[in-house]
Amino acid sequence: MLRVGMLTSGGDCQSLNATMRGVAKALYQMYDDVEIIGFEDGYKGLIYMNYRIMQPEDFSGILTEGGTILGTSRQPFKLMRVHDENDLDKVEAMKHTYRKLRLECLVVLGGNGSQKTANLLREEGLNVIGLPKTIDNDLWGTDMTFGFQSAVDIATNAIDCIHTTAASHSRVFMIEIMGHGAGWLTLNAGMAGGADIILIPEIPYDINSIISALKKREKAGKDFSIIAVAEGAISKEDAKLTKKELKKKKEKAAKEGKMSYPSIAYEIGAQIEASCGLEVRVTVPGHMQRGGAPCAYDRVLSSRLGAAAAKMISRKEYGYMVAVKSREISKTPLEEVAGKLKTVDPNASIIEEARLLGISFGDEPVE
Repeated sequence: MLRVGMLTSGGDCQSLNATMRGVAKALYQMYDDVEIIGFEDGYKGLIYMNYRIMQPEDFSGILTEGGTILGTSRQPFKLMRVHDENDLDKVEAMKHTYRKLRLECLVVLGGNGSQKTANLLREEGLNVIGLPKTIDNDLWGTDMTFGFQSAVDIATNAIDCIHTTAASHSRVFMIEIMGHGAGWLTLNAGMAGGADIILIPEIPYDINSIISALKKREKAGKDFSIIAVAEGAISKEDAKLTKKELKKKKEKAAKEGKMSYPSIAYEIGAQIEASCGLEVRVTVPGHMQRGGAPCAYDRVLSSRLGAAAAKMISRKEYGYMVAVKSREISKTPLEEVAGKLKTVDPNASIIEEARLLGISFGDEPVE
């Protein structure tokens, strides 16, 4: 009997169920005797042997269902080698569970941290296949991750909805979109939603440049503006600091009783109001971007990725993450994926094209 383990790790997204379904349906087609073991709540289930034997009917009707039927949790990679409160060696525990259940392979659906742990398990001698999950699309070694397009659609819809109220009240609206280290989601949703200014982590902003862009729109007779800002957007001033220096700066500001803000969008909004008197409103779609049913694109992509993972299992091609390259399904060694972040190139053609459309990235010289 072929025994395959499967888990979903890290933040959730719309296409986890669809991807698991793709793996399962393909395996059931290819093998007469296959058992899929689902670990509950991500790596936590593998560590503490919380699992269930999946049945074919478990994968029926979940193509359009968001979230994950197995549950998920965040298990930081940097703590994987640290024993838990009961002095349990987590890595050894995962290896023990894998071997006790006589697994042929472990399929890991997850993002950056999850794939780092998948590579760790590969280095420990386990057969592992990764599947690229993240709404941020920041996984190295793949052009696209499942969950990204669904999140883009939701964020775009938020911007679309804001357009009408912004126009009605002649205000500046800031929509804060998920993405700490990479701006793919904000960039795509911002362009799709017709944002006037897009702020992403890869292009540090100058508040004076943002204000200049807003005044330019005012002079052109535009009485409202839309700013799409990534939650990881950073000013040119702060971008020059190390993480330690930035932390000290924030701690000093807190001690001095300076205003603290819930997030970057509120901080930029306050600076705009103080500098030019424009009325600013902030909208944060938040975890809505992870929820709901997967879009059609993600359903197709997830099905393809899942089927490809099953094919790799049949060929015993382990130690890879299934990937998308030039619209074809491919594979990337886990050791190349682990620890790398795919960010937006400030000189990429999509940035140039956005600028040609008149979109500001908050870094232009002040006129």
